[in-house]
Amino acid sequence: MAVSISLVLLFGLILALLLRANKGYGTAAVAALFGFYLADSGAAGPISQLTTAVIDAIQAM
Repeated sequence: MAVSISLVLLFGLILALLLRANKGYGTAAVAALFGFYLADSGAAGPISQLTTAVIDAIQAM
């Protein structure tokens, strides 16, 4: 778990830097790795709940 969270932070930081620098193919690879490790972390549940809540709120408008 500790390794997974540190990889999420590492890939998140690299992704933010690549997006800011507007790099091409490397950004897509890092985004895929970030998503893979984020889904395996403890943050997956709350992110899923937040996404569901936002979609429900949009549909209720």
